[in-house]
Amino acid sequence: MDERALVLEMLIEVTQKGAYSHIVIRDALNKYDYLTHQEKAFIKRLFEGTLERMIQLDYCIDCFSNTKTSKMKPVILNILRMGTYQILYMDSVPESAACNEAVKLARKKGFATLKGFVNGVLRNIARNKEKIEYPSLSVRYSMPEWIVDMWLEQLGEDKTKRVLEGLLEEKPITIRIRNGADIKNIAKDAVRHPYLSYAYKISKTDDIMKLGGYADGGFTVQDVSSMLAVEALLSGDFVKEHKAGINVTDMCAAPGGKSMLIADILKRKGADEYEIKAFDISENKAAVMRENFDRCGLEEHISAIVRNSLEFDSSLEETADIVVADLPCSGLGVIGRKRDIKYKQSPESIKEILKLQKDLLRIAARYLKKGGRMLFSTCTVNKDENEKHFEFIRDELKMTPVSFYDAVPEILCADTAKEGYMQLLPGIHDCDGFFISVFTK
Repeated sequence: MDERALVLEMLIEVTQKGAYSHIVIRDALNKYDYLTHQEKAFIKRLFEGTLERMIQLDYCIDCFSNTKTSKMKPVILNILRMGTYQILYMDSVPESAACNEAVKLARKKGFATLKGFVNGVLRNIARNKEKIEYPSLSVRYSMPEWIVDMWLEQLGEDKTKRVLEGLLEEKPITIRIRNGADIKNIAKDAVRHPYLSYAYKISKTDDIMKLGGYADGGFTVQDVSSMLAVEALLSGDFVKEHKAGINVTDMCAAPGGKSMLIADILKRKGADEYEIKAFDISENKAAVMRENFDRCGLEEHISAIVRNSLEFDSSLEETADIVVADLPCSGLGVIGRKRDIKYKQSPESIKEILKLQKDLLRIAARYLKKGGRMLFSTCTVNKDENEKHFEFIRDELKMTPVSFYDAVPEILCADTAKEGYMQLLPGIHDCDGFFISVFTK
């Protein structure tokens, strides 16, 4: 197995064919499951790191190449990106090896005439890497300029820098322990998360499904920001006051993490009867949810249903005690896990997202009973998608924000939770970027 050749093919899939990076890496590691832990770790690091730092890498290449990156053939460009990433960020790889392996890869891919060019550019970068100066936050943190400018305007310089740094930090997997499972039987390196007693961080695993307790639903994979959203939704005496029978509608539910946590909390808080309808738009997503619900023993209470939530269903009007509107968004809060998101979004795509979100919120509000609760959340950092929609729900849909200040850890210092919303920021909070708000009707 030529690990670098595999990474090159994976990069081409994402940068040229529009594939999603988290799916590409998952499929590759599953296909080559026989590889050692060290080999898998190298592939993952080189692939994700090259994508993550692509803007910065292209800047460095342009500094030392007479042919600019915008004019290069995709194969050569990605070979140079990989080589540059190894030189700048992978201390375990000798600079000579990074250069030599790139030359071999160029020859293997039919570009033997360019091997001298590849070698020259990379050796130039290696000789001068300590002298490279980055002209902007966009280049230094490898973030598109329009996102940096938006955050500078919305968050200010200090918070923007901390968010940009946080998105480049290594992200452990976060799991939620269920049914009294013993974390020691799941992962030896697990560290309890400071925000919630049932959340743990795991740093080293090739395959989450091979961990103890996975098959029998002892844990689920879920970021703590998503867990906090459900805690906010079910805060106070709401369950106690509605426990005679609770109907939940989860509008865009896949992979089902919030629905499952809602079910577990309802059971823990003594709800007598509850039914959860988990909607998503495709059969593939519904199948993933069914698998998760079955594995966790929740199929009796949660139904995975294929539904386009943009199509209003009059039979559901004012039937839900709880509506979960965790909406499609720009995903800028999870760039640290899905590195290609920042390259796929644009100011134009944001405008389309804003309309989609408003259309979904109008329908979500119609499904909620009077006295019920609605969670509106996203995994992004953008006031147009978050705070402005909070105001839209409050002012135009005439719903009342619900304080959840007592439901979130003091360490978050989230004073806005008293007003019914909270923006979590990577680099500042120990979780993904996430917006949480709760309303009643």
